[in-house]
Amino acid sequence: MYHGAPICAQYLLSLLLVLITPIRSATPMTTLKKSLTTFDGVALLIGITIGSGIYSTPYLIAGYFGSFSAVLTTWLVVSAFVFTGGLVYAELGTRMPTTGGEYAYIRRAWGDWAGFFFGWAQLIIIRTSPAAGLAIVASDYIGFFVPLTGFSHTLVGLSIIALLGVFNYVGVRWSALFQRVTTVMKVGGLVLFAVLFLFLLSGSESQLDTVSAPLKDDGFLPNLIPALMLIVFTHTGFDRVGYVAGEMKNPRDVIPRSMVIGLGIVIGVYVSVITIYHHVLGMDALRATTIPAAAVAQEMIGSVGATVIALLAIVSAISSINGTMLSSSRVYYAMARDGLFFKTLDYVHPRFRTPTRAILMHVIWGGVLLVVRGSFESIAAGMIFAILIFYTMTTLALFKFRREGVGETSSDGEPHKVFRIPLYPVLPVLYLVGVVGLLLFRAVFQWRESLVDLAFVLTGLPVAWFWLRGRDRRDGREPGPHGPESTTRSPTN
Repeated sequence: MYHGAPICAQYLLSLLLVLITPIRSATPMTTLKKSLTTFDGVALLIGITIGSGIYSTPYLIAGYFGSFSAVLTTWLVVSAFVFTGGLVYAELGTRMPTTGGEYAYIRRAWGDWAGFFFGWAQLIIIRTSPAAGLAIVASDYIGFFVPLTGFSHTLVGLSIIALLGVFNYVGVRWSALFQRVTTVMKVGGLVLFAVLFLFLLSGSESQLDTVSAPLKDDGFLPNLIPALMLIVFTHTGFDRVGYVAGEMKNPRDVIPRSMVIGLGIVIGVYVSVITIYHHVLGMDALRATTIPAAAVAQEMIGSVGATVIALLAIVSAISSINGTMLSSSRVYYAMARDGLFFKTLDYVHPRFRTPTRAILMHVIWGGVLLVVRGSFESIAAGMIFAILIFYTMTTLALFKFRREGVGETSSDGEPHKVFRIPLYPVLPVLYLVGVVGLLLFRAVFQWRESLVDLAFVLTGLPVAWFWLRGRDRRDGREPGPHGPESTTRSPTN
């Protein structure tokens, strides 16, 4: 655990100041700038998804299986599952191409209470957790070059979050440019890693056929579920492309293209990299290291290779933090714009044209989680459990939107271009079964941890009751779970 109580107190004070600062009257006249293209969407997806997972989870996953063939089969099944999820979100995004992504879908389908809980969970555990967890990972790898312990480790992590907050604050163009550059660096680095080592491996002895009993053999399902959760964690990120739909030039084209291209690249890179890990190290050696990429580099090309891999891991973690911050801050902004969150967050900076107060809130709470929870493993596990709850809700929303024809025509009756997931309803049903199954099995096999994570989400219950009832009274409406039929607006330029 990191020692940073004074830092935590300062962060909480900063958060309070953000929330109570009054809004200037000119704020509602400023709108988000529409400047993001398919390249930006792909960069955002890859930038968020390829974080630290591919550098940290494969050795843990290997401990649950006895052979590479079992690992690869499971990985490919999850890849197909995630790609199907990307197609579900592509259709949702084209039906409701508005800033906020999942929040907009959930609120439109299930009402204000559901929308509030989603946004609350985003802030409390789901999207601020990556900022905290990946800042810890980046600090760990920075420690490869400069020793960091205790306070200095915490301070470096907080500084990373704050610096990325500055990039996002001063304009989406700058944060998107940073995302492009770091995405090219980390994807290019991983591709070069894969190509170089595939070339070097051509004359080396393969360890792919090595077989070893699982480190902890509790049975098929008890071993499979935690491995599946780790692989899903490594793939998370595709769902956030729709968060910035209000800043895309043509979201109905950009979102599905970004999903298909981005996920295709991610899956291809991941499968290549885990194959290299197993080819060089085999089952036992892979389980014995916590830094498999650096271990492979050390084995093949020496200390210089390990140094390059450490730098690549830092870039990957920072890029993922930036991508999450860029997308998630728009959820808080969208909630405030719809009257479901602190009104002060319904603010677009008149000069930078970014939701600056929402960005500040994300930065501050991410820092609080870093100090309070401290452990990367604890942060990551809680995030995935909460995400699965809302994956269920968004997939069910797709069926509802199909039935109601949401987004298929404009207000004047003109047809809209909508991406439709193929093999409907088979693919979304299979995806839904997978999501619910993972959620239930995690709750059964890790029930203590699941209760803690659920408690984080449920902290929003009294807040939602107070906030929504107070809003309804101010607006002269009957308090209830649903607001107007559809009040989510897409900002225009």
